[in-house]
Amino acid sequence: MAKAEAPVFNRVALIGLGLIASSMAHAMRWKGLAGEITGHARSAETRATATEIGLVDRVFETAAEAVKGADLVVLCVPVGAMGAIAAEIAPHLAAGAIITDVGSVKQAVIAEVAPHLPDTVLFIPGHPLAGTEHSGPRSGFATLFVNRWWILCPVEGTPPEATAKLRALCEGMGANVDEMDAPHHDVVLAVTSHTPHLIAYTMVGVADHVRRVSQSEIIKYSASGFRDFTRIAASDPVMWRDVFLTNKEATLDILGRFTEELFVLQRAIRMGDGAYLQEYFTRTRAIRRSIIEAGQDTAAPNFGRGVSEPDA
Repeated sequence: MAKAEAPVFNRVALIGLGLIASSMAHAMRWKGLAGEITGHARSAETRATATEIGLVDRVFETAAEAVKGADLVVLCVPVGAMGAIAAEIAPHLAAGAIITDVGSVKQAVIAEVAPHLPDTVLFIPGHPLAGTEHSGPRSGFATLFVNRWWILCPVEGTPPEATAKLRALCEGMGANVDEMDAPHHDVVLAVTSHTPHLIAYTMVGVADHVRRVSQSEIIKYSASGFRDFTRIAASDPVMWRDVFLTNKEATLDILGRFTEELFVLQRAIRMGDGAYLQEYFTRTRAIRRSIIEAGQDTAAPNFGRGVSEPDA
Protein backbone atom coordinates (compact mmCIF):
# COMPACT_ATOMS: atom_id res chain seq x y z
CA MET A 1 0.00 0.00 0.00
CA ALA A 2 1.41 3.38 -1.02
CA LYS A 3 1.39 6.35 1.31
CA ALA A 4 -1.46 8.79 0.71
CA GLU A 5 -0.57 11.91 -1.30
CA ALA A 6 -2.57 14.02 1.16
CA PRO A 7 -4.37 13.28 4.44
CA VAL A 8 -7.95 12.06 4.06
CA PHE A 9 -8.90 13.88 7.28
CA ASN A 10 -7.21 16.87 8.85
CA ARG A 11 -7.86 15.86 12.46
CA VAL A 12 -9.08 12.47 13.69
CA ALA A 13 -10.29 12.04 17.27
CA LEU A 14 -10.14 8.51 18.68
CA ILE A 15 -12.46 8.09 21.67
CA GLY A 16 -11.22 5.02 23.50
CA LEU A 17 -7.63 3.85 23.03
CA GLY A 18 -7.75 0.06 22.90
CA LEU A 19 -6.72 -2.40 20.18
CA ILE A 20 -8.78 -0.96 17.32
CA ALA A 21 -8.06 2.70 18.07
CA SER A 22 -4.35 2.13 18.60
CA SER A 23 -4.15 0.11 15.37
CA MET A 24 -5.97 2.90 13.54
CA ALA A 25 -3.51 5.43 14.93
CA HIS A 26 -0.53 3.36 13.75
CA ALA A 27 -2.08 2.69 10.34
CA MET A 28 -3.11 6.31 9.73
CA ARG A 29 0.33 7.57 10.67
CA TRP A 30 2.02 4.87 8.56
CA LYS A 31 0.03 5.81 5.48
CA GLY A 32 -0.26 9.57 6.08
CA LEU A 33 -4.04 9.46 6.25
CA ALA A 34 -4.57 12.01 9.03
CA GLY A 35 -3.02 15.43 9.59
CA GLU A 36 -3.38 15.17 13.38
CA ILE A 37 -4.64 12.43 15.68
CA THR A 38 -6.10 13.18 19.09
CA GLY A 39 -7.28 10.68 21.65
CA HIS A 40 -9.20 10.17 24.87
CA ALA A 41 -9.52 7.27 27.29
CA ARG A 42 -11.53 7.15 30.50
CA SER A 43 -8.68 5.51 32.41
CA ALA A 44 -5.84 7.76 33.58
CA GLU A 45 -3.49 4.79 33.24
CA THR A 46 -4.47 4.29 29.61
CA ARG A 47 -4.00 7.99 28.88
CA ALA A 48 -0.56 7.90 30.51
CA THR A 49 0.44 4.86 28.45
CA ALA A 50 -0.80 6.47 25.22
CA THR A 51 1.25 9.57 26.02
CA GLU A 52 4.32 7.52 26.94
CA ILE A 53 4.36 5.57 23.65
CA GLY A 54 3.37 8.57 21.52
CA LEU A 55 0.29 6.78 20.23
CA VAL A 56 -1.49 9.99 19.22
CA ASP A 57 -0.43 13.60 18.88
CA ARG A 58 -2.44 14.78 21.89
CA VAL A 59 -4.25 12.90 24.66
CA PHE A 60 -7.15 14.55 26.49
CA GLU A 61 -8.76 13.85 29.84
CA THR A 62 -12.27 14.30 28.44
CA ALA A 63 -13.88 13.19 25.20
CA ALA A 64 -15.34 16.66 24.76
CA GLU A 65 -11.85 18.18 24.56
CA ALA A 66 -10.58 15.48 22.22
CA VAL A 67 -13.26 16.04 19.54
CA LYS A 68 -12.90 19.82 19.24
CA GLY A 69 -11.94 20.72 15.68
CA ALA A 70 -11.94 17.11 14.48
CA ASP A 71 -13.38 16.38 11.05
CA LEU A 72 -13.57 12.67 11.93
CA VAL A 73 -14.55 11.26 15.33
CA VAL A 74 -14.26 7.51 15.90
CA LEU A 75 -16.08 5.99 18.86
CA CYS A 76 -13.92 3.07 20.00
CA VAL A 77 -15.66 2.35 23.31
CA PRO A 78 -17.86 -0.63 24.31
CA VAL A 79 -21.28 -0.57 22.70
CA GLY A 80 -22.98 0.02 26.05
CA ALA A 81 -20.99 3.22 26.62
CA MET A 82 -21.58 4.87 23.24
CA GLY A 83 -24.80 6.68 24.12
CA ALA A 84 -23.23 8.47 27.08
CA ILE A 85 -20.15 9.40 25.04
CA ALA A 86 -22.32 10.74 22.21
CA ALA A 87 -24.23 12.93 24.68
CA GLU A 88 -20.96 14.27 26.10
CA ILE A 89 -19.32 15.17 22.80
CA ALA A 90 -22.41 16.42 20.92
CA PRO A 91 -22.10 20.13 21.90
CA HIS A 92 -18.42 20.17 20.95
CA LEU A 93 -18.52 18.59 17.49
CA ALA A 94 -17.38 20.66 14.55
CA ALA A 95 -19.94 21.39 11.86
CA GLY A 96 -19.57 18.96 8.96
CA ALA A 97 -17.67 16.38 11.02
CA ILE A 98 -18.15 12.69 10.30
CA ILE A 99 -18.88 10.50 13.30
CA THR A 100 -18.31 6.77 13.06
CA ASP A 101 -17.81 3.86 15.45
CA VAL A 102 -16.17 0.43 15.53
CA GLY A 103 -18.80 -1.51 17.48
CA SER A 104 -19.76 -5.02 16.35
CA VAL A 105 -23.48 -4.27 16.78
CA LYS A 106 -25.09 -1.62 14.61
CA GLN A 107 -28.82 -1.24 15.32
CA ALA A 108 -28.24 -0.64 19.03
CA VAL A 109 -25.42 1.83 18.33
CA ILE A 110 -27.60 3.83 15.96
CA ALA A 111 -30.42 3.90 18.50
CA GLU A 112 -28.08 5.04 21.29
CA VAL A 113 -25.89 7.51 19.40
CA ALA A 114 -27.97 9.15 16.67
CA PRO A 115 -30.49 10.95 18.93
CA HIS A 116 -27.69 12.89 20.64
CA LEU A 117 -25.94 14.15 17.52
CA PRO A 118 -26.66 17.60 16.07
CA ASP A 119 -27.94 17.98 12.51
CA THR A 120 -24.67 19.67 11.57
CA VAL A 121 -22.67 16.39 11.65
CA LEU A 122 -22.87 13.14 9.68
CA PHE A 123 -23.13 9.75 11.40
CA ILE A 124 -21.82 6.74 9.47
CA PRO A 125 -21.76 3.62 11.69
CA GLY A 126 -18.93 1.20 10.95
CA HIS A 127 -17.39 -2.07 12.02
CA PRO A 128 -13.88 -3.34 11.24
CA LEU A 129 -13.89 -7.15 11.21
CA ALA A 130 -10.41 -7.40 12.66
CA GLY A 131 -8.96 -7.99 16.08
CA THR A 132 -6.94 -10.13 18.43
CA GLU A 133 -7.50 -11.34 21.99
CA HIS A 134 -5.30 -8.48 23.24
CA SER A 135 -6.50 -5.06 24.35
CA GLY A 136 -5.12 -1.73 25.49
CA PRO A 137 -3.08 1.03 23.82
CA ARG A 138 0.04 -1.15 23.49
CA SER A 139 -1.81 -3.89 21.61
CA GLY A 140 -2.34 -2.11 18.30
CA PHE A 141 -0.30 -2.54 15.12
CA ALA A 142 -0.45 -0.83 11.74
CA THR A 143 -1.30 -3.88 9.62
CA LEU A 144 -4.29 -5.11 11.65
CA PHE A 145 -6.78 -4.11 8.94
CA VAL A 146 -4.86 -5.29 5.88
CA ASN A 147 -7.16 -7.50 3.75
CA ARG A 148 -9.80 -7.51 6.47
CA TRP A 149 -13.36 -6.30 5.91
CA TRP A 150 -14.64 -3.00 7.23
CA ILE A 151 -18.43 -2.72 7.06
CA LEU A 152 -20.10 0.67 6.79
CA CYS A 153 -23.80 1.12 7.55
CA PRO A 154 -24.71 4.64 6.36
CA VAL A 155 -27.97 5.88 7.81
CA GLU A 156 -30.70 7.18 5.53
CA GLY A 157 -29.88 10.53 3.95
CA THR A 158 -26.09 10.23 4.29
CA PRO A 159 -24.40 12.07 1.39
CA PRO A 160 -22.52 9.58 -0.84
CA GLU A 161 -19.42 11.78 -0.77
CA ALA A 162 -19.21 11.48 3.03
CA THR A 163 -19.40 7.68 2.86
CA ALA A 164 -16.80 7.73 0.07
CA LYS A 165 -14.45 9.77 2.25
CA LEU A 166 -14.71 7.35 5.16
CA ARG A 167 -14.32 4.44 2.74
CA ALA A 168 -11.10 6.03 1.46
CA LEU A 169 -9.71 6.13 4.99
CA CYS A 170 -10.55 2.47 5.63
CA GLU A 171 -9.13 1.39 2.30
CA GLY A 172 -6.06 3.50 2.97
CA MET A 173 -5.45 1.40 6.09
CA GLY A 174 -5.60 -1.72 3.92
CA ALA A 175 -9.18 -2.82 4.57
CA ASN A 176 -11.76 -4.12 2.11
CA VAL A 177 -14.93 -2.05 2.50
CA ASP A 178 -18.52 -3.17 2.09
CA GLU A 179 -21.83 -1.44 2.84
CA MET A 180 -25.01 -2.96 4.28
CA ASP A 181 -27.96 -1.91 6.37
CA ALA A 182 -27.77 -2.26 10.14
CA PRO A 183 -30.29 -5.11 10.64
CA HIS A 184 -28.54 -7.26 8.03
CA HIS A 185 -25.16 -6.52 9.61
CA ASP A 186 -26.37 -7.68 13.01
CA VAL A 187 -27.66 -11.01 11.65
CA VAL A 188 -24.46 -11.65 9.68
CA LEU A 189 -22.29 -10.92 12.71
CA ALA A 190 -24.47 -13.09 14.95
CA VAL A 191 -23.50 -16.00 12.68
CA THR A 192 -19.85 -15.19 12.00
CA SER A 193 -18.76 -13.72 15.33
CA HIS A 194 -21.21 -13.34 18.19
CA THR A 195 -22.54 -16.90 18.49
CA PRO A 196 -19.09 -18.50 17.94
CA HIS A 197 -17.76 -16.35 20.78
CA LEU A 198 -20.61 -17.42 23.05
CA ILE A 199 -19.95 -21.07 22.21
CA ALA A 200 -16.25 -20.58 22.95
CA TYR A 201 -17.01 -19.00 26.32
CA THR A 202 -19.35 -21.91 27.10
CA MET A 203 -16.82 -24.59 26.13
CA VAL A 204 -14.10 -23.00 28.22
CA GLY A 205 -16.56 -22.73 31.11
CA VAL A 206 -17.37 -26.44 30.80
CA ALA A 207 -13.68 -27.29 30.73
CA ASP A 208 -13.09 -25.19 33.83
CA HIS A 209 -15.82 -27.12 35.63
CA VAL A 210 -14.30 -30.46 34.56
CA ARG A 211 -10.80 -29.28 35.48
CA ARG A 212 -11.90 -28.79 39.07
CA VAL A 213 -12.76 -32.47 39.13
CA SER A 214 -9.76 -33.77 37.19
CA GLN A 215 -7.16 -31.39 38.61
CA SER A 216 -4.89 -29.94 35.90
CA GLU A 217 -5.33 -32.39 33.00
CA ILE A 218 -7.57 -30.10 30.96
CA ILE A 219 -4.86 -27.44 30.88
CA LYS A 220 -1.94 -29.85 30.61
CA TYR A 221 -3.33 -31.82 27.70
CA SER A 222 -5.09 -29.04 25.83
CA ALA A 223 -5.26 -29.86 22.15
CA SER A 224 -5.45 -27.30 19.37
CA GLY A 225 -9.25 -27.17 19.34
CA PHE A 226 -9.51 -26.21 22.99
CA ARG A 227 -6.59 -23.78 22.65
CA ASP A 228 -8.48 -21.97 19.89
CA PHE A 229 -11.56 -21.77 22.12
CA THR A 230 -9.49 -20.20 24.91
CA ARG A 231 -8.02 -17.65 22.50
CA ILE A 232 -11.50 -16.53 21.45
CA ALA A 233 -12.76 -16.59 25.05
CA ALA A 234 -9.88 -14.34 26.13
CA SER A 235 -11.49 -11.36 24.38
CA ASP A 236 -12.54 -8.24 26.30
CA PRO A 237 -15.37 -9.33 28.65
CA VAL A 238 -16.97 -5.86 28.85
CA MET A 239 -17.15 -5.58 25.07
CA TRP A 240 -18.71 -9.02 24.68
CA ARG A 241 -21.17 -8.48 27.53
CA ASP A 242 -22.46 -5.43 25.67
CA VAL A 243 -22.51 -7.25 22.31
CA PHE A 244 -24.80 -10.00 23.58
CA LEU A 245 -27.09 -7.63 25.43
CA THR A 246 -27.46 -5.30 22.44
CA ASN A 247 -27.69 -7.92 19.66
CA LYS A 248 -30.00 -10.13 21.68
CA GLU A 249 -32.57 -11.06 19.05
CA ALA A 250 -30.15 -12.09 16.30
CA THR A 251 -27.88 -13.97 18.69
CA LEU A 252 -30.77 -15.90 20.27
CA ASP A 253 -32.08 -16.79 16.81
CA ILE A 254 -28.73 -18.21 15.72
CA LEU A 255 -28.29 -19.98 19.07
CA GLY A 256 -31.66 -21.66 18.50
CA ARG A 257 -30.54 -22.86 15.09
CA PHE A 258 -27.25 -24.06 16.59
CA THR A 259 -29.11 -26.03 19.27
CA GLU A 260 -31.23 -27.73 16.61
CA GLU A 261 -28.14 -28.73 14.66
CA LEU A 262 -26.51 -30.01 17.84
CA PHE A 263 -29.51 -32.22 18.60
CA VAL A 264 -29.29 -33.72 15.09
CA LEU A 265 -25.60 -34.51 15.59
CA GLN A 266 -26.27 -35.97 19.03
CA ARG A 267 -28.82 -38.31 17.51
CA ALA A 268 -26.42 -39.36 14.71
CA ILE A 269 -23.71 -40.17 17.26
CA ARG A 270 -26.15 -42.03 19.50
CA MET A 271 -27.50 -44.06 16.55
CA GLY A 272 -24.05 -44.75 15.13
CA ASP A 273 -24.93 -43.01 11.86
CA GLY A 274 -21.40 -42.66 10.49
CA ALA A 275 -22.57 -41.86 6.96
CA TYR A 276 -24.51 -38.81 8.13
CA LEU A 277 -21.61 -37.57 10.26
CA GLN A 278 -19.13 -37.91 7.40
CA GLU A 279 -21.44 -36.14 4.95
CA TYR A 280 -22.08 -33.34 7.48
CA PHE A 281 -18.38 -32.83 8.22
CA THR A 282 -17.57 -32.84 4.51
CA ARG A 283 -20.06 -30.02 3.89
CA THR A 284 -18.76 -27.92 6.78
CA ARG A 285 -15.15 -28.52 5.76
CA ALA A 286 -15.91 -26.79 2.46
CA ILE A 287 -16.67 -23.57 4.34
CA ARG A 288 -13.14 -23.61 5.75
CA ARG A 289 -11.72 -23.94 2.24
CA SER A 290 -13.84 -20.99 1.12
CA ILE A 291 -12.48 -18.82 3.94
CA ILE A 292 -8.91 -19.65 2.90
CA GLU A 293 -9.68 -19.00 -0.78
CA ALA A 294 -11.14 -15.60 0.19
CA GLY A 295 -7.81 -14.68 1.79
CA GLN A 296 -9.25 -14.42 5.31
CA ASP A 297 -6.90 -17.08 6.71
CA THR A 298 -4.06 -19.31 5.58
CA ALA A 299 -3.96 -23.06 5.08
CA ALA A 300 -0.80 -23.36 7.20
CA PRO A 301 -1.28 -26.47 9.39
CA ASN A 302 0.28 -24.98 12.50
CA PHE A 303 -2.73 -25.44 14.85
CA GLY A 304 -2.29 -21.96 16.26
CA ARG A 305 1.41 -22.31 16.96
CA GLY A 306 3.69 -19.45 15.99
CA VAL A 307 6.26 -20.03 13.28
CA SER A 308 9.77 -18.86 14.13
CA GLU A 309 11.97 -17.42 11.43
CA PRO A 310 15.36 -19.14 11.08
CA ASP A 311 18.35 -17.24 12.33
CA ALA A 312 20.09 -15.16 9.68
